[in-house]
Amino acid sequence: AARLSGGENRLVSLPLSRIRVIMKSSPEVSSINQDALFLTAKATELFVQYLATYSYKHGRGKEKNALTYSDLSHTAEECETFQFLADILPKKILASKYLKMLEKEKRDGAVGQDDEEDEEEEDEDETVDEAVGS
Repeated sequence: AARLSGGENRLVSLPLSRIRVIMKSSPEVSSINQDALFLTAKATELFVQYLATYSYKHGRGKEKNALTYSDLSHTAEECETFQFLADILPKKILASKYLKMLEKEKRDGAVGQDDEEDEEEEDEDETVDEAVGS
């Protein structure tokens, strides 16, 4: 392996300065060794390459000869290895569908709250009846 000097940029595609900034954003990191920086960059590059290749092979990308966002989000949702990315790569939905989902949640939530309020009122009535009966 080449020593990290001016030649390290040719060995990785990702900008080391950006990776350094991301690593330093962690409160546990005080200083970053050049070797650790290079290895993190290379590992990240290989991970992204693996994710893209896996998504391409298992998605619809082969049909279109292209990798799409939906291929990536499907991989994050379906493949156990990549499920930690599901929040970062959510499935895209139309705004109209999202608004309908919100309306439905509102209606369901309002019904659920009414039920809870009814139960609370019944509990209060029982408590009052017990107090009067004493």
